[in-house]
Amino acid sequence: MKETAWLKLDKEKVFKFCSEYCDFLSRCKTEREAVDYIVSTAEKSGFLPIEKGGDKIYEVNRNKSVILVVRGKKDLKEGLRIVASHVDSPRLDLKPNPVYEEEELALLKTHYYGGIKKYQWVSIPLAMHGVIVKENGEKLNIVLGEDPGDPVFTVCDLLPHLAKKIQGEKKFFEGIAGEELNILFGSMRKEDKGKEKEKVKGFILELLEKTYGIEEEDLVSAEIQFVPNFKARDVGIDKSCVGAYGHDDRICAFTSLKAILETENPEYTCVLIAVDREEIGSEGATGMKSKAFENFLIKIMDSPQLRDLVSVFENSKVLSADVAAALNPTFKDAQEKHNAAKLGYGVVVERYTGSGGKYSTNETTAEFAAEIRRIFNKDNITWQAAELGKVDEGGGGTIAKFLANYNMDVIDCGPAILGMHSPFEVASKADIYETYRAYKAFYKE
Repeated sequence: MKETAWLKLDKEKVFKFCSEYCDFLSRCKTEREAVDYIVSTAEKSGFLPIEKGGDKIYEVNRNKSVILVVRGKKDLKEGLRIVASHVDSPRLDLKPNPVYEEEELALLKTHYYGGIKKYQWVSIPLAMHGVIVKENGEKLNIVLGEDPGDPVFTVCDLLPHLAKKIQGEKKFFEGIAGEELNILFGSMRKEDKGKEKEKVKGFILELLEKTYGIEEEDLVSAEIQFVPNFKARDVGIDKSCVGAYGHDDRICAFTSLKAILETENPEYTCVLIAVDREEIGSEGATGMKSKAFENFLIKIMDSPQLRDLVSVFENSKVLSADVAAALNPTFKDAQEKHNAAKLGYGVVVERYTGSGGKYSTNETTAEFAAEIRRIFNKDNITWQAAELGKVDEGGGGTIAKFLANYNMDVIDCGPAILGMHSPFEVASKADIYETYRAYKAFYKE
């Protein structure tokens, strides 16, 4: 039986690494913020925009996804070593026409993003992050609710005294409906002058224009997200875990960033991909289904012929960097313990995800799985093999299958977390560190 990673790790190094990770999580709560962080950090390590060329380059796609490259000694046609993660997380987005007044309260209509348990998003403090692009092209970046002096926002729940029929008789997941995730935005009103009906909404809109120069129509061309205002925190009396919003999947974006920044003169060209929209199927221009990665390779190839591009893809190897589900002792019946990931037992290797009879998943070959075992064992990395959960319990997927569509060898690899998709997920510091070491070992092969 494998042993916990804590028995062989230097705890001081682990805690120092995770302190930097906590700062990243606390600062980067949207895909735009994560991409900005990745780019600014990479630039400090000598990475240049693709148009400037060089051995270390990057390209940003619509401010929501990014690719980093460290050129290797071998020709691109001999293949790449890719670690691919995503930087979007479940959240509450504003609807196009969000502001309304009801019973003299100003509220915001939201549309939840990704797979959430809706009841987890009520009665918690939320911060507002995002960007508003005005009609003249002016861009306003907004972060409100993170600093101690900022106001926060919330979705107000129904008191238990009156919830028996309205909520109590519903199924568990139906206790809060999507259209009930309405955010309290304000309650002050204008003076009673004139015949204006919605005086609270009117006051709030005037405040927005006066304070931020924002008109109501500007919200149509805005990407405003409401996320938990929690900072990343140590969890447990021994401080062995990190609790935070957005482990899934910024935990893999951060660890792969640290790994590629420390990769020098590799044999094969090393690539970091951090994409958007994984939580909703990887659709759109900034998701993994986009042709953005393919287009990027054409730009950096010396002879971008179709045959050469095919060689690049078919000789490449990929770690689909995403989180796994850790065994929760309170709800262990959802998982099959012999094939469940455990906190503190290192990075998780999943040959497939999907649901039921392995539907909607990539499944790696025995040969590539053996190669990954060899790499990790050679570098004394603590790893474990696991599945998501019991075969008929549910399921989920990653971006692995979209990368595999290029005929590349792909395997899922990342740390296990508790409370996945909740506003406060938990990961082991030992697993975070071993994930970073795993990605670094993969890059250097």
